[in-house]
Amino acid sequence: MTLTPILPDQDAIELAANCLHDGGLVAFPTETVYGLGADATNDRAVARIFEAKGRPQFNPLISHVSGLEMAMELGQFGALAKELADAFWPGPLTLVVKRSHACPVSLLASAGLETIALRMPNHVVAQGLINRVQRPLAAPSANPSGGVSPTTAAHVAEGLGDRLDMILDGGPCEVGLESTVVSVSDGEDVRLLRPGTITRSELEAVCGAVVSADGHAIEAPGMLASHYAPNSAVRLNAKSASPNEALLAFGPDIVPHTGPSENLSPAGDLLEAAANLFTMLRRLDARQPKGIAVMPIPQAGIGEAINDRLTRAAAPRS
Repeated sequence: MTLTPILPDQDAIELAANCLHDGGLVAFPTETVYGLGADATNDRAVARIFEAKGRPQFNPLISHVSGLEMAMELGQFGALAKELADAFWPGPLTLVVKRSHACPVSLLASAGLETIALRMPNHVVAQGLINRVQRPLAAPSANPSGGVSPTTAAHVAEGLGDRLDMILDGGPCEVGLESTVVSVSDGEDVRLLRPGTITRSELEAVCGAVVSADGHAIEAPGMLASHYAPNSAVRLNAKSASPNEALLAFGPDIVPHTGPSENLSPAGDLLEAAANLFTMLRRLDARQPKGIAVMPIPQAGIGEAINDRLTRAAAPRS
C-alpha cells in the first residue's frame, strides 16, 4: 500500500520522531532533496534504508545533525572542518571527517570506513525532526538506488511509498540538488568528493585550495559512476534532438524540436537550472521517449554540479 504524504505539523513531527525511535523509516524534506531518514545509531534501522532503496552497502550514508555540537560528538573536527561548518552550516555542505572514538553511528552508515559524512540541513522540518529525536538521522535521497532524486513528497511516494512508515510533505525542495561533499579527514587538505550548489570557488574563499578526488574509491554518497538516472537513456551536449527523443534544454537559444521538451532555465540561470534538474528529468522520462537529449550546460560555478549529475545519469548502467 502506497503511503499518503502528510503535512509536517507538530503532531506529525511528534509521530515521526516516535516512529524513528522505534526503528522506522521516515522520508522528510531538506533544502536539497527529500531524505529517507532512520535513527543513525540503530544498526537495524540503517540496514532498512539499504533494503528499501536497494542500495549497495559499500555506498556510505550522510548523517544529518542539529548543529556543530552534535557533529563533534560523532566526528573529529579539526580547524579546517570547523571553519567550513561555521561558514556553510546550516546548508548544503556535507563534511567527511574521521569518526570519533566513541561515535554511536552505525558502522553500516559509514560503509565500514573510518570516516563519517555529516551535514546540518537548512530546513525547518528537518531541523524540527532532528531536534525532537535528539539523535543523528542517516538519510540518503528518498528514491530507489541509482534513480532520479526526489524533490517533492509525491516523488517519494511514487518511488518508495510502499516501503516506508511515513512521508512528511514539506513542499518542493528549494535547492533541488544534493549537497556538496568535501573530505577534511586528513585535517590538512580539502578534497571535493561531490560538487553541489556550494561551489568550488566559495569553498576556496574559506579554506584555500580544494583538491578534486580521484574518483576511484567510494568515500561518500553520489560517487558511483552510474547514478541519478532516469529510465530513458541520456545523451549529453546535444546540438539537436531526434523526433523520438525528449529535449532537456538550457538558455534562450534552444534547438528546434517538435517532441517533449523542458527548459532548465530560459534565462540561462544555473541556480534555477539546478533547482529544476531532477523534476524536469522526471517529467520527460514519464513521456517514455527513446532517449533524453540534453543541451550543453556551462561548467562554471554550479554548472560543475549539474554536469556531474548529468554525466552520472548518462553513464552505462551497471
